[in-house]
Formats: sequence, structure tokens, C-alpha cells
Amino acid sequence: MSILQERVSKYLEPQKVKSLGIYPYFRVLESGQDKEVKINGHDVLMFGSNNYLGLTSHPKTKEAAIAAVKKYGTGTAGSRFLNGTLEIHIELEEKLANFVGKDAAITYSTGFQTNLGTISGLTTRNDCIIIDEQDHASIIDGTRLSFSKVFKYKHNDMASLENVLQKRKDEFEAIFIITDGVFSMEGDIAKLDKINGLAKKYGASIILDDAHGLGVLGENGKGTASHYGLVDDVEVITGTFSKSLATVGGFVAASNEAINFLKHTSRSFIFSASLPPASTASVIAALDIIEEEPEIIDRLWENTNYSIELFKQHNIDIGNSETPIIPVYIRDVEKTFILTKELLDEGVFVNPVIAPAVPPEHSLIRFSLMATHTKEQIEKAIDKMAKIGKKLDIFH
Repeated sequence: MSILQERVSKYLEPQKVKSLGIYPYFRVLESGQDKEVKINGHDVLMFGSNNYLGLTSHPKTKEAAIAAVKKYGTGTAGSRFLNGTLEIHIELEEKLANFVGKDAAITYSTGFQTNLGTISGLTTRNDCIIIDEQDHASIIDGTRLSFSKVFKYKHNDMASLENVLQKRKDEFEAIFIITDGVFSMEGDIAKLDKINGLAKKYGASIILDDAHGLGVLGENGKGTASHYGLVDDVEVITGTFSKSLATVGGFVAASNEAINFLKHTSRSFIFSASLPPASTASVIAALDIIEEEPEIIDRLWENTNYSIELFKQHNIDIGNSETPIIPVYIRDVEKTFILTKELLDEGVFVNPVIAPAVPPEHSLIRFSLMATHTKEQIEKAIDKMAKIGKKLDIFH
């Protein structure tokens, strides 16, 4: 047996969970990503999706994708740098830059690639990167590709951030503070106003990953920087299309000079095939829908506030969530998996989250809302969760 085979053969954690009958991953959907999905021939309420505005199934996004495939085919067969730039890529980038209030933008094939290419592209070995300890894995991996020194501060803790800044202020050529706008597990919002104050005090630049903030926060869904009125202060904004914007892909928006620099130096941009035509057209359509139908964001927040109130009525611990991402804290891995399975058996799809995505003592169920959910669907899902949770002695 090779060393590789011996190494991978020792990884038995999934098999252990499968043997208990509570393995919660790779559940197969037989329908589109909507408020209700089909699993094993049964209708299931979907409360585990990032499809916050419900636009993956909107007629306009689907029609735009179909039209793009008919005109451009299914792929670009090359990178943007060479043969893979379509006219709709340029149209989308202009719309994205305008949407988040920056000079220019470029698109990447995934949101993960966006952070890898942006962070490693803009920083050098003479710089310091400071990240929130709960930042997304793509940010962490982006810092690993950078030659910069990397430091963490406690989650959303401004005293901790300032402590790091004080110690590092004179050691480096440049300091970058990188944070999520909305944290994907906790559902809380970065204290961007206070982060910006510290950035100005210590001469740091801010890179904001607004994957879960776009389409949710700010004026007409323009994101976390807009929410705080800090669009001009945040130098670099990254985001993904796989949440509110209905497809897959990512982008970075910044000054003309920064985008010109990344277009010619960002490795995950230069050496990856460009965003497929269908995805590109879907995002253009999604941005148009958000502009034309701003009431969908209002509906999302109505559902969010209604859900938070119901959870509180059931005395269910949802931490500090203030967004459509609502963490239901279980604090026990096995019970997290059991609750997930029993909810699915009862027709409710939710996502279990365990270490390393969260600290081991913070295992949770992530309950995610869409603008298209009805009040009745929300009530049904939370009632079932409360009932099963009490039976398992999770909630009291």
C-alpha cells in the first residue's frame, strides 16, 4: 500500500457517522433550488440555501441564461486574459462596479477564487494582514497564498483588533484588515464603522468580503459598506454570485488602478477559464431584478424578523444573528446530526455546522431564509424544530 493510500485509508470519520445512520451531507436534490425542493420523491421545505432572494428560479434569470447559451454556447474555452472575454463580461463588470459604488470590477469563476486572487494579488511580503477569527475559509486560504504576515483578532472584538494594530503599526509597509460583511455561520454583521475608524487611526486598508451582504443589506441591497454609509472608505469589495445573485462566480470591485493591477497579476483570474455565458447573463438579470423589484428585499427582512421572533418565543438560542442567516446553537455534534436527520424526515432541510467551520463547542444548525418563503412555511419549520429539539433535550 502506498503512503498516500495508507494516509487516506485512515480517514474514517464519515464512515463512523454513516454507521449511526445520521450522516447529513451530500443529500441529493431532484429539483431546482427553491423554497421547496424534491428529495427522494418527497416535497421538502428548504431552509438550508443561500438563495436569499429566491432568484435562482426567477423566470428572468432563467430566460437570460438560456438566451446566453443560445448566443455564446456553454463555455468560453479560455481565460479572460486571452480568448475568454465576452461582451457580456464587460457589461456585468460595469453593472457590478456601479452596484457597489466602485470605479471598476472584474469577475472570477468562483467566489473562492476571487478571494484567493485578490488577497494574494494585492499584498506583499512586506505587509501585514489582520483577519477576524471567523472569516471565511477563502479569506484564510487567500492569506496563505500571500507572503504577508497574518494575524487574527477575536470575532467582531474591536479591542482585540486595536491591540493587534497597536503592536504591528510600525513593522510593515502596509496593513490590510480583511473581514466578512455578514458572517456566514453566526449571521451577525461586521462592525464596519468601528473597523473603519481603527483603519484610519492606524493607516490600514480594508478588504471587505460581502458574499452574504449583497442583496441583503444596504440601500437596495448594495451591501454592508452601503449599510454603514462607508462605500468610499472601504477600498476593496469582493463578493460571490452564489447567494443573492442566483448562480456561481465572484467579483472584486475597487479603484480603476487596483482593478487594472489585478487584471494583469491575479493568478486565479489569469489562469482560470472565464465565467460561463449562462452564469454571466444570470447575474446581469439578477441585478436588474433587484433594481426593478426592490420589494423582494423587504420580503426577505419580513421573513427574517418573523423567524427571529418565533425562535425567541420557543426559547431557542440563536446567538447574535441579525440577518437571514440564523444559527440555532446545539453545542453537541451528534445531536446536531440527529436533529438534522429528524427534521429532514419531517420535511425540513437545514444545514448542520460543526468544527472546523465553527469552534467545537459551537456546533449549530444554520437556518437560512428566502424572500419567497411564506409565513406558514416558516412556522411549520420552526415548530418542528422546537418539537424535535425538546424531545432530544436540546431545547427546554
